Amino acid sequence: MAISPWELFADLGIAGLLLLTGQLLRSRLGLLQRLFLPASVIGGFLGLALGPNGANVLKLSEAFASYPGILIALVFASLPLASERVERKGTSRQLSDMWAFSTVATLLQWGAGVLFTILLLRQLWPDLNPGFGAVLACGFVGGHGTAAAVGETFNGLGWSEATSLAMTSATVGILSAIVGGMVLIKWGTAYGHAGFITRFQDLPEEIRTGLVGEEDRKSVGKETVSSTSIDTLAFHFCLVCCAAVGGYFLSSWWGKFLPQFRLPVFCVAYVVSLVLAKGLHNSRAIRYVDARTVSHLAGGLTDILVVFGIASIKITIVIKYAFPLALLFLFGLALCALIFFWMGPRFFETYWFEKSLFTWGWITGVTALGITLLRIVDSENGSRALNDFALAYLFVVPVEISLVAFAPQIILSGHSGILAGVTIAAAVLVSFLVRWMKRS
Repeated sequence: MAISPWELFADLGIAGLLLLTGQLLRSRLGLLQRLFLPASVIGGFLGLALGPNGANVLKLSEAFASYPGILIALVFASLPLASERVERKGTSRQLSDMWAFSTVATLLQWGAGVLFTILLLRQLWPDLNPGFGAVLACGFVGGHGTAAAVGETFNGLGWSEATSLAMTSATVGILSAIVGGMVLIKWGTAYGHAGFITRFQDLPEEIRTGLVGEEDRKSVGKETVSSTSIDTLAFHFCLVCCAAVGGYFLSSWWGKFLPQFRLPVFCVAYVVSLVLAKGLHNSRAIRYVDARTVSHLAGGLTDILVVFGIASIKITIVIKYAFPLALLFLFGLALCALIFFWMGPRFFETYWFEKSLFTWGWITGVTALGITLLRIVDSENGSRALNDFALAYLFVVPVEISLVAFAPQIILSGHSGILAGVTIAAAVLVSFLVRWMKRS
């Protein structure tokens, strides 16, 4: 599909307009503030309503639906460069509990979603694609970024409807994170499980409106190179682009030799970035890479990805799969509720409600929503949930990336049952080890 430079220019301009409109609406409308909807999600809904899949008022190019697959490669390429180094002395019992809880939640969503599809959905709808069960995890625990990655992989393997379904799953997940999170907060407050609590009116303005006051503003990063040579943002963006394009060429090269086993570009880009980060560490050039700057670049790319991702949802496909999707989402929410109510008190010795609520936010929506829910019940981070998660998630990432990269190919090669069995067994094993360690 050919696209002219001016079409790309127009698409990016429209995405920017939608993002700014989303932020404006968030800052002005109390309903959107209480729902904590990110500007990217609001802009995405506007793009869906007014774009080619809606009223067709916004003249996006035919290629705009492919942008999330490109942007996700840049996002994954930024992850190793945006990670702070973890010292051994930083580990703790709380850290291992958070890692185990997050890992089990991730494994269960993948395994249980696939198993639910095998045992029930494909019995009711025999023509359902075997990969349908993966839609739950790639949207809920993964979010729009993972939805774009998995959709791109499935599309390369011949299932073109996967991207719209995955983006729908991620969007439903965000709404579930918000609505479900508020219900859980009211429940926890009523039954005395919340150790700290904050009223909506007492939340910082930046959380409610998305606008940071002058006295609370922080730097987005440090200048590590002189602007007389190269701008620091350009320098960091070039590092991310080099890793991403390296992943693209290596993935293409791999496809020539083993076309039956496709390596997704985003996965190879992540590996290339790991190698690049290791080389920078060994040469001590890592001193000139500011993790905070790269993290903000990744965040900006993700915002644009979400806008294009939601706007690219094909309503006809969603309607076609409405009933199996509804059952899959209800099952997913029940599974997340089980993780919250049953696993939370057993995994966490202290502040189980706050830590479980934060996890609810990111295993149904995105990490930012988990943080928002946590700020309501623990505005001063007394539970230290964010500290533990920031370190623990570094060790969850390999599990997530492995599933995102290889699960679609395993499923479509006819081994859905094996994938479900292995992931569920691994989740049970981790849970058993946690219980055994606590007893001993």
